[in-house]
Amino acid sequence: MSDENTRESGADDDQRERRSAEHLPPEGVDEATVAAVGKLTEALEMVDQARGLLYSFHRLTGAADLALGEASDALRDAGHVELADRLDSELVGRNVIEGRWTFQIVEDYDDTYWEPFRAAERDVREQLVAGRRHLTEAAMKEDRRTHGARHHEARPSGGA
Repeated sequence: MSDENTRESGADDDQRERRSAEHLPPEGVDEATVAAVGKLTEALEMVDQARGLLYSFHRLTGAADLALGEASDALRDAGHVELADRLDSELVGRNVIEGRWTFQIVEDYDDTYWEPFRAAERDVREQLVAGRRHLTEAAMKEDRRTHGARHHEARPSGGA
């Protein structure tokens, strides 16, 4: 009888138990550098998450404008032409901030902040850790996993 969380015999020889080179710091890179690069990547991940929220704002605002147009049409069909005309002229298709719809806000964010942030993070990783990603997380996984136990392997079979 085998519990899937028990250690496997010969686990030390299993390739899945060894971290892949892409998740090991390059020779000569100290822990402080790995931590600093990890902090920069963490900041980029927050920017990515903020960008996702901005896209949600964009999509929800667009959907609201379409629903507003439908409400205006329904009011017109119900005989409330003046109210429908008011909604159409004051709100349907209105800018959400001065001179901009949400797609323009998203484009400005991407061009002004997100792309330069990504490029800077990538450049720092390339210069300091040979472009390797998630070194801090890989070290944390190595520290926290149960070596030799099923579902605690360092990497999937196949070497990735």
